[in-house]
Amino acid sequence: MTSLRMCSGLGSMAVQWRRCWRSSTGAAVILDWCCGISGRAFIHAASAGRETAASRAVRQVLIRDGPVHHFCKPMSLSRNVNVRYRNRYLFPTQRVCCCSVHTDTKLKDPFSLVQKDLQNLYEDIKKELFVSKVELKALCDYYFDGKGKAFRPMIVVLMARACNIHSNKEGVLLPAQRSIAMISEMIHTASLVHDDVIDDSDTRRGKNTINRVWGERKAILAGDFILSAASMALARIGNNTVVSVLSQVIEDLVRGEFMQLGSKENENERFKHYLEKTFKKTASLIANSCKAVSVLVNSDPEVHEIAYQYGRNVGIAFQLVDDILDFTSCAKRLGKPSAADLKLGLATGPVLFACQQFPELHAMIMRRFSSDGDVDRAWQYVLKSDGVEQTNYLAQHYCQEAIRQISQLRPSTERDALIRLTELVLSRDK
Repeated sequence: MTSLRMCSGLGSMAVQWRRCWRSSTGAAVILDWCCGISGRAFIHAASAGRETAASRAVRQVLIRDGPVHHFCKPMSLSRNVNVRYRNRYLFPTQRVCCCSVHTDTKLKDPFSLVQKDLQNLYEDIKKELFVSKVELKALCDYYFDGKGKAFRPMIVVLMARACNIHSNKEGVLLPAQRSIAMISEMIHTASLVHDDVIDDSDTRRGKNTINRVWGERKAILAGDFILSAASMALARIGNNTVVSVLSQVIEDLVRGEFMQLGSKENENERFKHYLEKTFKKTASLIANSCKAVSVLVNSDPEVHEIAYQYGRNVGIAFQLVDDILDFTSCAKRLGKPSAADLKLGLATGPVLFACQQFPELHAMIMRRFSSDGDVDRAWQYVLKSDGVEQTNYLAQHYCQEAIRQISQLRPSTERDALIRLTELVLSRDK
């Protein structure tokens, strides 16, 4: 048996983080309960009134819809750490420590496993976007230059292969499954084009944004055209369930953007609002794309749920790390200006956690950091607080739940690569 560290260089900091959280017991309680270490501590802290508002908001969201989902129970509620499943074809998994997971094989690099399947991805997308008008084609092809991470298509292809093997089929990728991987990248890119218009962004992926080069009106039309091409490709798959699942992504993207435009006065509701917005804007696409490829090969709703929950938890963790990088990574690495979220008036995880130590941030959040000096002061408060560490730890828990979910599938190289992917999500620096 080999052991995979959930987070390279971060797992060893668990003790230090616990020490840092003495003033925020509720955050440490989230750790204990999610890992199943001490459900009684969770109940005790809440009843004793030592739980912070941000931690309480996180706890309520975790209870309702994850990362501890309905398959998972707190240790204090059951002495049996083995989860029983109704479906005998699923592989029962044992609850593991939040910092490590065991596997019988050496974990493969996720990117290398899908390289062949995604080799011509961007060329195929450009074929879907073929138009005779030269300028529109240039607009649509602008971000499909092969320089993107193709993170979403990679997850979709790995999930498709893992589900195929689990369903006693060959691991060969179905054409419709590859189409979903392509569609996921098209929807994601279209959302970036529209986001850049809304945020009035100047740079994306290390170069000028479409709205900066061609103007807002043409950028909006380009995003719409990419979405329409993705919709046509989706319709050609010919599966009504898949169409319904991926259509939900479009709705969530719009709702998530509206949520981002607003804010909550109540501190408890604010963190809940943030996590729900994070799901809709980022994780919904990954979750529903994973579910869609599972639907094509397996009729079992529990398998669909496993695929969905893996994508959901990895997607939320990915965005949490992205929010951290806005404070810890330089603009050159990100390909966009640092502190971008603060400049847009957005309070992300690190800021919301920092509020526990610096209540002055509450007023800044409500006025969306619009007063002179707000961005700089908020930046300093976050760096002086434990906000980054706590957000990072929360991301680890979402990755741990993703591992627990995917471990229910039949062992395969692709399944193990999806486990390995959680480590890459946590350790990325751009």
